[in-house]
Amino acid sequence: MESEVKPEELLFAESHEWIHVADVDGEKIGTIGISAHAVEALSDVVYMELPEVGATVAREESFGEVESVKATSDLFSPVDGEVVEVNTSLPDNLEVLNTDPYGAGWVIKVKLTDDQGLAKLLDHGAYESQCS
Repeated sequence: MESEVKPEELLFAESHEWIHVADVDGEKIGTIGISAHAVEALSDVVYMELPEVGATVAREESFGEVESVKATSDLFSPVDGEVVEVNTSLPDNLEVLNTDPYGAGWVIKVKLTDDQGLAKLLDHGAYESQCS
């Protein structure tokens, strides 16, 4: 079961991905998902392509895509790192993105190789201002 994370505790990329960083056994692990605002804008999500465990992700580069009835959008990593876990149940349960985007709707977990990108992300208030 995922721990409850409030949107106010997350950092956001301008491209609508969120990250929650935790210290796990001395390593920084970032849980990444897409914001409720992005899910709402996409409306009916019908397909999601996710990376494999072990894949390398780079800040501001695509690591997968999400397709809705309206459009296909790339998913961009907010940090540099290595994928250590993928929410493999998500592509078969895309409605979770609507009901729990900051909990069960997480997309990937990444071991950060460089956390300097975190300083470039938006806090919840700044992100909400961007979206309004």
